[in-house]
Amino acid sequence: MSQSQHLRQTKTRRALHRPQMVWGGERELMLTSMLVAGGIIVSALNFLASVIGIILWLICVYGLRRMAKVDPNMSKVYLRQLRYADYYAPFSRPWRVAKSSRIY
Repeated sequence: MSQSQHLRQTKTRRALHRPQMVWGGERELMLTSMLVAGGIIVSALNFLASVIGIILWLICVYGLRRMAKVDPNMSKVYLRQLRYADYYAPFSRPWRVAKSSRIY
């Protein structure tokens, strides 16, 4: 093979396609959970509210980190799935008769 027949390879930098994460969870969800926990703490300004806010935030961090390990963009995928639900065919078999007159 001559030199001109080889495909040119370009490097893809990791920073260009890496998901945006904060403390191991999706950025938007982690920041929202911090905002909610902080709102609980600041609105009541007592020890019990502080403990409840911190415990709530730690539970959210644990759940969001586990969710991000499965799929770093899970919330975006879920929201897109809800948006496209009208386009999905309601039946899994092509020979099954639909009850509605809508053409899929």
